[in-house]
Amino acid sequence: MGKISDRKIVVVNQASNYLTIGFCNAFAEQFEKVSLITGSVHVQGEELKEAIEVTYINKWVERPSSKKFLSYIKACFKIYWLLLTKYRGFEVFFVSIPPMGYLLNLILPHRFSMVIWDVYPDVFKITGMKETHILYKTWAAFNRKSFKKAYRLFTISDKMADLVEVYVPRSKIIIQPIWSIFQQNERVSKTQNPFIENHQLQDKFIVQYSGNIGLTHKVEVVVQLAELLKENESILFQIIGRGPRVPALQKMVEEKQLPNCTFLPFQTDEMFPFSLSATDLGIVILDELTSKGSVPSKSYNLMSYGIPSIYIAGEDSELNVYASKYQAAECFTERELLHAKDFIESVSKDKQKWQEMSHNAIKTSHLFRRDNADKFVELYLKNDL
Repeated sequence: MGKISDRKIVVVNQASNYLTIGFCNAFAEQFEKVSLITGSVHVQGEELKEAIEVTYINKWVERPSSKKFLSYIKACFKIYWLLLTKYRGFEVFFVSIPPMGYLLNLILPHRFSMVIWDVYPDVFKITGMKETHILYKTWAAFNRKSFKKAYRLFTISDKMADLVEVYVPRSKIIIQPIWSIFQQNERVSKTQNPFIENHQLQDKFIVQYSGNIGLTHKVEVVVQLAELLKENESILFQIIGRGPRVPALQKMVEEKQLPNCTFLPFQTDEMFPFSLSATDLGIVILDELTSKGSVPSKSYNLMSYGIPSIYIAGEDSELNVYASKYQAAECFTERELLHAKDFIESVSKDKQKWQEMSHNAIKTSHLFRRDNADKFVELYLKNDL
C-alpha cells in the first residue's frame, strides 16, 4: 500500500523526544507530507526522517514557574499562527506540551487529534486546587468541548481513560500504550560498566530514581526509604535528575545524615544506558492525587533492561495494575513505606526472586516496543480510508 497523497499532517509538541519522533516517523510511512512544530528535538536512538519538515518555535522552559508559564503562552500563540497560516490545510496531531495547546482546536478549523497522558486540570490537585476553583472549572468546561470536537482522542492506559471519561464518552477514547527508548535488553554488566567504576559502586545494591524532580514527583519518598534502611550498608539509594526541589531534598539528606542516599545530575545520552544498567531496583513515584492513569516512560525503560521496580503510587493507579498483572514490580502507597522497605531488603538478598522479576520485566517489555507508534497511526486511520 502506497502513501496517502492527499493528506498532510503536522505533529505539535513544544519539547519533542523519542516518542514525538516515533509518531512523526510512523505518520511518514503513511502520509505524503508530515511536518513537526516544536521548540526542540531531543534524539534518543531513533532519528527524525529527513523528509519531515521541522518548524521551530520557542523552547520549553523548565523553571522558574513564571517563565515556564510564559513559554507555554508564547508557544500557544506561535502554534496558533502557524496552524492558521503555514499549516492551514493540515491535520493536527498534538502531543503533550504546552499543556493547554490542544484547546486551540476550539478556535481552529483543523482536523485536530491529541494524545493525553497528563490530564489537566486534574494535575492541579497536587497544588491543593479544588474542583470548585475558577481555573479548574473553566479548563474542565473547555475539555468537554475540545474532546468532543477531537477527530481522534488517544490515551495510554485504561486508568487514564477513566480520567478522560469524565469529559467525554468512553466510546470516543482510543487506548494505546507508548513504548520504551530501548528496544531490547542491552544491559551492561556491572563488571564492565564505566558508571559503576566512575562512582565506585561495586558491591552495592542500587535503588535508583532517575527523572524530573518537580511538584508532581514526591522524591522525598526515596529519602524516607533511605532513612529506614540506613543501617544496611549494602543498599545505596541514587537520585538522578533535576528540578526545583533538588536543594530541599539534598538538605533533608544532610540533616538526616544519610550516607546511603546520593545525588547526581541527569546523565548524558551516552552515559544513560550505563547509569540505567547500574540499577538493581528502579523506583517510580507518582503523587496519589494524580497517579491514577499515568505511566512514566522510565517504567518501560526499566522493563526493557530487565530491571525489577518498586512503584510508589495509589491503589487505583495503572502502576498498581502493572505490578499485579506483570509481576515485574511491586506497588506501595506512601502509607506503606515500611512494607516497601521490607520488599527492598528482601529482593536485595533473594537472587532467585530478583531473577524472576527481571525475567518478567523483559517479557513484559515486548508489549511496549517501537511498533506501538505504528499502531497509533493504524488506529488514527481506522475506518477512514
